[in-house]
Amino acid sequence: MGDSPVQQAAAEIARRLEDGGIDHAIAGAICLAAHGVTRATEDVDVLITREGLEQFKRAWLGRGYVNVRPGGKAVRDTANGVKIDFLLTGDFPGDGRPKPVAFPNPAAAGIPAGRFRVVDLPRLIELKLASGMTAPHRLQDLADVLRLIHVLRLPATFGEGLDPYVREKFDELWRSAQHPEDDY
Repeated sequence: MGDSPVQQAAAEIARRLEDGGIDHAIAGAICLAAHGVTRATEDVDVLITREGLEQFKRAWLGRGYVNVRPGGKAVRDTANGVKIDFLLTGDFPGDGRPKPVAFPNPAAAGIPAGRFRVVDLPRLIELKLASGMTAPHRLQDLADVLRLIHVLRLPATFGEGLDPYVREKFDELWRSAQHPEDDY
């Protein structure tokens, strides 16, 4: 874990949520790094329940965090200048429309990873696949899964444990990831 403003913001929000007894799990690029794939990012994604978000905002708005827009989910960490995006349990990744894959409860999906909890690998992959499959502007999510498959050398059988809604896309990306290292 480095010392960039994004990494500092992730560690700080995780500490405050933990201290407040609010279930949460870091998602997005910070979670990818915890699972072994490093990618640059400008924000922190946090999986949280609606009640947890309300509790966090009551305690911390105006005390190091401000709303990005009134009534919205996202906040800005004023010390680090980093946007914190909250992913709410029960909402849907990608296009936001109902689908078999929804953001899970962080108590069930989170695992320890150094300074904070992150979304476990199977759920991270399901969420990224569902997002990339339904939102054309979210192709990075599919690229993230491709990199996870390649870097972690995930077996084809990994897809068998995923929600059937995303299984075919996982299989497609798994086949794409099976190539010799490019020699540049």
